[in-house]
Amino acid sequence: MLAFDGSQAQQHQEEESENYFVSMTDMMVGILFIFIIMLMVFALQFQKQTDTSESKLTEVMERIEEVTEHLDDLQAQISNRLEDLKTSREKRTTLLRDIEQELKAVGLEVQIDPENGVLRLTENAIRFSTNRSDLDKEAQQNVEKVANVLARVLPNYTSCMNTNGTEKCKALPPGGAIDTVFIEGHTDSQGSDSEAGDKRNWQLSAERAVSTYRALTKEASQLRDLMNPDKKEILSVSGYASTRPVPHTNSDTLAGLTRGEALRRNRRIDIRFVMQVDPTDRLREVLTLTNQMQSEIETLKQTIQTQ
Repeated sequence: MLAFDGSQAQQHQEEESENYFVSMTDMMVGILFIFIIMLMVFALQFQKQTDTSESKLTEVMERIEEVTEHLDDLQAQISNRLEDLKTSREKRTTLLRDIEQELKAVGLEVQIDPENGVLRLTENAIRFSTNRSDLDKEAQQNVEKVANVLARVLPNYTSCMNTNGTEKCKALPPGGAIDTVFIEGHTDSQGSDSEAGDKRNWQLSAERAVSTYRALTKEASQLRDLMNPDKKEILSVSGYASTRPVPHTNSDTLAGLTRGEALRRNRRIDIRFVMQVDPTDRLREVLTLTNQMQSEIETLKQTIQTQ
């Protein structure tokens, strides 16, 4: 799966990370809007109500109780999913640390970013010359080390494997399965101030990602056998040009680095791990909304009970 346009790659990554929840959250939001409409109708009916008989009030209260039960169930579902997401992040952090530890054991220093699920192959691991995407001898050897470590570690976090055309799958805990591993190519900021230079940087970053991908899979061809729960290859590539510099290496925050060192650090490869269950913002918004709705229901119930 190749993504040569940075914006498309980013969009694709976000779509992949939300794949597990997209239909569920859409359904939840739709149900909540129905609840909101129902409550508004209840409130208007009560305000205009001239018949305050006990039977009428009982009917309204029963309908509100039904809505409350639905909201309780919805909140329980969302809370369970948030727990799955927490587990997913913990699993991804364990994965990153496992890879980091094994790479250190073979003499390769890397950086990990657990918050974003990124393994950064620093300039000491993979170096690219200006306007080049080929791997020199040292970089090639280091990529081979990375390939062998990934081939050992990733099967523990992968749902399915395609062996000689036969797919074998295993059940993993919620959040414990890899969805996609992005081999991400990056460039420094040179040339980005012109249209031609910027265009070249996008192409160059994709070329670097593809060169690394090919070297990885040549050394450890079994990496292409690893499949996500949707039975698609987990390895993919993307290019970001100079849009995602390493922190403290842009022109405003060099933090003691020479310009040449800053540029060199950004001619790099990152490996980003996306688990089957990932970012939580949308679910948190829905959960906040259900809390607000419960508060409104309680207020309405108290109003009715005081009549």
